[in-house]
Amino acid sequence: MNRQEFLTKFGISMAAVCAGCGIASCGSSPKDDPTPSDNDNNNPPNGSLLSADLNSELKSTGDFKVASGIIIVRLATGNTADAFTAVQVACTHQGTAVNYNNAQGKFICPNHGSQFSTTGAVLLGPATTALKKYTVTVNGNTLNVTA
Repeated sequence: MNRQEFLTKFGISMAAVCAGCGIASCGSSPKDDPTPSDNDNNNPPNGSLLSADLNSELKSTGDFKVASGIIIVRLATGNTADAFTAVQVACTHQGTAVNYNNAQGKFICPNHGSQFSTTGAVLLGPATTALKKYTVTVNGNTLNVTA
């Protein structure tokens, strides 16, 4: 196949795909679309940004999971929502991924030392804006994080 044939066929195929996308999205608005993720996150249910199987993940206090721009941390024992926190992983100062310091009970940015509480509130700058806090729910042994 020469270049012209390839581009012609590719263009027709792409037009068909794009037409299908337009038809499928008729009537929807961006605010109704689920937030895209960068991995399957254990196949979270619709509306969930991230999920964890508590039988195999986040088993001990201080354990954490990072995915889709979110960090989930187990703060206490028990499989209840208040035993966990979930905040954005990117520091609000310059976007560096924060780490959870279990001994101090706070998130710390390794770049410039900003510190955040488990609710995302700024404890120490240079960051001046809180980390976004997400809603955590637990159903049986499945933890879900939603906006």
